[in-house]
Amino acid sequence: MNKATILIVDDDLANIEIMNAALEDEYDVCFASSGEDALDVARAVQPDLVLLDVVMPGIDGFEACRKLKSDPLLADVPVIFTTGLGDSEAEVRGLSLGAIDYITKPVQPALLRARVANHVELKRMRDRLAQMAVTDALTGLSNRRHLEIDLAADCGRLARSGEWLSVIMIDIDFFKQFNDTYGHQAGDRCITMIASALTRAIRQLSGKAARYGGEEFLCALPGADPQSAGEVALEIKREVDALCIPHKTSRIGPQVTVSIGVACARCTDGMAPDHWIAAADAQLYKSKSYGRDRVTLDCFDGIPSH
Repeated sequence: MNKATILIVDDDLANIEIMNAALEDEYDVCFASSGEDALDVARAVQPDLVLLDVVMPGIDGFEACRKLKSDPLLADVPVIFTTGLGDSEAEVRGLSLGAIDYITKPVQPALLRARVANHVELKRMRDRLAQMAVTDALTGLSNRRHLEIDLAADCGRLARSGEWLSVIMIDIDFFKQFNDTYGHQAGDRCITMIASALTRAIRQLSGKAARYGGEEFLCALPGADPQSAGEVALEIKREVDALCIPHKTSRIGPQVTVSIGVACARCTDGMAPDHWIAAADAQLYKSKSYGRDRVTLDCFDGIPSH
């Protein structure tokens, strides 16, 4: 397991040295000597925990904590205040701003190590739970909700420069018949094998893949123009064909095949993720109506969705 990263924020070098000596064997430790520097360092290193002095020149620890908690990238990072105030009112204020603990100065190394270890483990547990909430348990791909959130972020980011965004929707042909013939365990294995094929096919374009539901998958390709998206879709089909998964009850051939729909557009302000999903689904429907086992692609107008 990788070492957790601890950010120590204190304007007193002696305090930094004491805390670093207590923690450096177990953690990667970085430092900041002011609240302003703490925000910059935290954004750069994404620490697992922040030890934050309360009394500092410039913005104090309370204000630094407030800014950390208002930053979406840092809001979940636990903050422990270190202070010599010994003031219950200050402790209540810090906790109300989102800090999880207080350590009084002079710092006792054994107590510091115990508190840090507990909170780092709690954060790792929360991170694991958060990852489970956005991951499809069978395939390890993103789930539908997570991809839709990512897609919304991509839409907003790419709209600023009018870049391309392409979405690919994939459906396993005659999957109900596959399950009926081979059983649900074999169906699950088929789905996981195709998920791995998708991951391989989209890797070069840094695409994102999700299990959209049942035997349907969705891939988002930020920055991919129609030619690139079409090439990826064909590569997906080749990867699936190369698996040679038997399917004796398919109406197409002796092995598992997929139908694919691709939607491409330049992003504009106001376009919503469901614009691409609906367009990709329409192309998938065409692939199915044309006989399945094929790729259908279209570009659509960048008209905002309301």
